Amino acid sequence: MSEPIPFFDGHNDFLLRLWKSPAPREETWLGAGGAGHLDLARMKASGFAGGLFAIFVPPVSSGPPPDFKALMADPPYALPMPPPMEHATAQPPALAMAGLLHWMARAAPEDFRVCRTVPEIRTAIAEDAIAGVMHMEGAEAIGPDLDALYLFHEIGLRSLGPVWSRDTIFGHGVPMAFPGGPDIGPGLTGIGRDLVRLCDELGVVIDLSHLNEKGFDDVAAITSAPLVATHSNAHALCDSPRNLTDRQLHMIRERSGMVGFNFATFYLNADGTASTDTGWDVMLRHLDHLISEVGEDHVGLGSDFDGCVLPDLIGDVTGVPHLFDAMRAHGYDDELIGKLARDNWLACLERCLK
Repeated sequence: MSEPIPFFDGHNDFLLRLWKSPAPREETWLGAGGAGHLDLARMKASGFAGGLFAIFVPPVSSGPPPDFKALMADPPYALPMPPPMEHATAQPPALAMAGLLHWMARAAPEDFRVCRTVPEIRTAIAEDAIAGVMHMEGAEAIGPDLDALYLFHEIGLRSLGPVWSRDTIFGHGVPMAFPGGPDIGPGLTGIGRDLVRLCDELGVVIDLSHLNEKGFDDVAAITSAPLVATHSNAHALCDSPRNLTDRQLHMIRERSGMVGFNFATFYLNADGTASTDTGWDVMLRHLDHLISEVGEDHVGLGSDFDGCVLPDLIGDVTGVPHLFDAMRAHGYDDELIGKLARDNWLACLERCLK
């Protein structure tokens, strides 16, 4: 059996699952029981060489998590968004998840490293260790004075999305709705603009994936850095506000940025449902479109593992090698597959990180 293709993933929510898991964290991280989409054993077996590990503070709820497959079964839909989260509520769990990322490296020092620079990422991959880069999805934990950004940067934060779909003091997100476009409401706030400037100063990637269209344009006007959407698909093929319009894709291309191809069924399926019988043809149609509009040097993977409903053909991280097989059968050559798997992400991070 041939060795799996090493790949770098632009977005996963494993830290949230690890933080919330009722099982011992050693079992969730080091075990191979098959729960969720990721664990160390399956990642190593599948070629997962590195990725952005998201800190995401979920809405406060006393009940079970939403059943997105059921909620999105019969479009049109517009799921209610939770209210904005206070800084004091968001920061403790965010710090806990940051600590868990470092604990993962302590628990498996030969197999996992927290990386802050591209040379560190490349060294880890060359030495067969997974390169974990800290990301934040929704900046509530930073707070209005921005001081916490210095702390999170010091402990490894290198990528940040100012919003998840709920609004923050920094800007406005797109709803979980279908159909619809991203041209929804105002963009960045004054504090949000200050956040982008400070991220530029520190060398922190600004993730555009959950921002509305005006916020996207605001970031583009403020930053001189490449434009990056870590986990988004093509709005032309799936009319979800979370997907990127061709105009946005062209802006990313012009700024030598990056789009991470999202595996979430509700951002893939043309009818907006979370149905899991999504075929390779649907996934490859999005990849073809992204490559056509952004260019083959600016597209990679942004799976959304442990944060979405996946196609049955993927299932979990062990399905990624099958995706590469489908790419090859579709006519992608080894050079292009290598770019999509990891080379484009590493090149983009070299352009972004200090």
